[in-house]
Parts: sequence; C-alpha cells; structure tokens
Amino acid sequence: MVGVAVILSWSVGLLRSAGAVLLDMVPDRRLAGTLRGRLEVDGDRVSDLHLWRLGPGHAGLIASVVSDHPQAPAAYKQRLDGIEGLSHVTVEVHACEGHHERAAA
Repeated sequence: MVGVAVILSWSVGLLRSAGAVLLDMVPDRRLAGTLRGRLEVDGDRVSDLHLWRLGPGHAGLIASVVSDHPQAPAAYKQRLDGIEGLSHVTVEVHACEGHHERAAA
C-alpha cells in the first residue's frame, strides 16, 4: 500500500508538470513580471510576451515591443542581462505607427 501511494503521488506530480509544458503555461509569473518591467521603460510597451520552459532552470522568451522611439532588438535584450535562466531570447520591435501624426494634429 505504501508503494502504491508513493507511485500515485509521483504520477500526479509528473502529470501536472508535463501538462504545464504541453499547454505552454508560463513557468513563473514573477519572472514574466520582471521581464515586462525591464522591457517597459521610457514609453516602450510589451504587446506580446511568450515565456516557456526549455528544461530545468532554463526558459525561452519571445517578446514584442511597441515604441514611439524604437531601438535595435539588441538594446532590449541588454535590458534583460543578468536574469538567471534565460537561455533563448527573441525580441521583436515595432514602431508605434501614426502616433506622431496624431500628436502633431
């Protein structure tokens, strides 16, 4: 009976962790908030943030940033330096089209 309980407990844990990976759930909401906070500076806004687990202690990130004054993707990646566990980072940068015309009108 003890063996059945141990195996059952292990199986439930395995199903939960595998399900989270298969459903592409955000592995750590605090990390997602930290990433968003580092990218959203000086009017830059994150329009899409996709964070997923690559393996134990490693996460991948794809972020889309919209800005009135867009910079090169490398500038946004540099803002994420020092965050432990980011192994693959892709940043897309989009200009906020039409914003300057409306502001001048």
